[in-house]
Amino acid sequence: MKFLKPMSVLFSLVVAAAALPSVANAQYYAPRQPATTPVLLLGTAHVDGLTDHDDIKVGRYAGRFHSVLLKVQYAPIQFDHVVIHYGDGQAETLPVRTYIGVGRSSRWIVLPGGDRMIKSLELWYARAEPGNPMKPEVELYGAL
Repeated sequence: MKFLKPMSVLFSLVVAAAALPSVANAQYYAPRQPATTPVLLLGTAHVDGLTDHDDIKVGRYAGRFHSVLLKVQYAPIQFDHVVIHYGDGQAETLPVRTYIGVGRSSRWIVLPGGDRMIKSLELWYARAEPGNPMKPEVELYGAL
């Protein structure tokens, strides 16, 4: 019978413990978009005041999407919620309530009901750093 040395047992336990968080997260978050999925820039908006509300018009020309992503440029943004208006007249409010830093983005937001035509996306947000002279910009991307 072969016995393991105490250090090799400790090493095995550390490796197993390090892998647990990534396995646990896999069941809660939507998977990342595959590299082969076409992604289009659908529009941009700027946070002009301390708090702001903008509506990015997408329209029928852009096609049908199954998920969207928000990317922040120039200065961080504190998002409250977004409202997605679909081509069939339905609307869906998503309580985002998150801070997104410069050059960072949200996770891909999977649209319920499969591929959907997006008419517009309303953004309710604020400057995360009111004293920052840079004007924050958000880019809306859609995955086909």
